[in-house]
Amino acid sequence: MKLDPRHLEILAAIVDGGGLTEGAQAIGRAQPSVSRTIAMLEARIGAPLFEKNKRPLVPTELCLGLAGEGRRILAAGNTASAIVATFRTGHRGIVRIGGTPVFMDGVISTLIAEFQQNHPQVRIEQSYGYVPELTDQLVAGTLDVAICPINPTAVPEGFHFVPVLPGRNVIACGSDHPLLRKGSLRLTDIANYPWIAPPASSPLYQDMRHILRDIGVNDIRISFSGGTLASMTAILANSDALTILPYSVVFMARKQRTMAALSIRLNHPERMLGILTRDAEASSPTARRFRRFIDTEFRNLSRFIQQHEQNTVWRD
Repeated sequence: MKLDPRHLEILAAIVDGGGLTEGAQAIGRAQPSVSRTIAMLEARIGAPLFEKNKRPLVPTELCLGLAGEGRRILAAGNTASAIVATFRTGHRGIVRIGGTPVFMDGVISTLIAEFQQNHPQVRIEQSYGYVPELTDQLVAGTLDVAICPINPTAVPEGFHFVPVLPGRNVIACGSDHPLLRKGSLRLTDIANYPWIAPPASSPLYQDMRHILRDIGVNDIRISFSGGTLASMTAILANSDALTILPYSVVFMARKQRTMAALSIRLNHPERMLGILTRDAEASSPTARRFRRFIDTEFRNLSRFIQQHEQNTVWRD
């Protein structure tokens, strides 16, 4: 025999409330309607659910057993409602985020950890890629958000781009590098040290070539190339090598004291780090909440960097 789960919910409300009127009020129904439901349920079962002619109502053993199941149904319904509510407000769900490796590992990963501290029911699925791959994934619907550096005037048609951080590159080195201790730093000093080259497919690789050409360093020795940010950082911390990195990445690593930026003013690429989406309004509530968080955190980071630069001497 299959019973209507709603009837069991009503039965639980009556038992827990202590009467028909109280049970009806608890579930927002009229008392006559509840009485008819109990009569139908007794007829279907073929046994009374309450002791006859007793006031207040006294549930039978059968009634108590069915009411217990009704409580479970009510609890499951309340849990399901809470799940839907947290999803609608962006506190539950999945966000598929992709971005360029250096920014993802050097900056975004820290922000993801902060986001999940306050949103433990959100799962982040992260992937790596550069702009061509990221735009393809956004079009295919396999990515919700891309965080990458783009020239704002060259955003592909059909995409929405929100700039969050100006493009800014620096010459990075280990925190104990000899050049950091020099009172007067000359460009010729830089040429004497080996260089770490970013992956050839990275925009940073071309940036490095342009920067070195602009500052008059034409003959460099590449000691390491193509590694991840973690490997580049480890080599910087344990050698005298130099490399080109976004200033935001070096700034975020300052607490670990593994690398620093040489105070040499460079020409910067016409790119901005930003949030790239295909259709911002059609995304899930969780993805929209994550985008707002990233936007806010990057604007705060931008202010911190500006304040830090006011106390830094940059040599031309």
